[in-house]
Amino acid sequence: MAENKTQPTGVPVEEFLAAVEHPGRRADSFELLGLMRSITGQEAVMWGPSIVGFGGYHYRYGSGREGDAAAVGFSPRTTNLALYGLTYGPDADRLLPGLGKHKTGVSCLYINRLQDVDLGVLSEMIRAGYQHVMAELHSP
Repeated sequence: MAENKTQPTGVPVEEFLAAVEHPGRRADSFELLGLMRSITGQEAVMWGPSIVGFGGYHYRYGSGREGDAAAVGFSPRTTNLALYGLTYGPDADRLLPGLGKHKTGVSCLYINRLQDVDLGVLSEMIRAGYQHVMAELHSP
């Protein structure tokens, strides 16, 4: 079975974020870094070449595929910020309508800029997503 490509690396998070080309996306990324660090109580780790993650858990699918993933995290992409783990919590459906301008994918939440969303709602989604993943999916 193929090895999961998205694994923790030794790349310094601040170095990665400092290299984000778009100044607004770079500033939002540093703000997200502080917000997620504060809420999770975890230090950020680079997962693969472009995901900044906090905490972690082990997963195993029915197919037998298994691996490790960040509990919550984000990736500053060219067109948006992709946020991971925020839609897993039981309150996500209740919180999403109050978030502001966003899109959702299978397991991601996409926002263009932090100023487009309510930071209080975003903080609650980070907290709820992180707590859910760590309580429900985390392997001791």
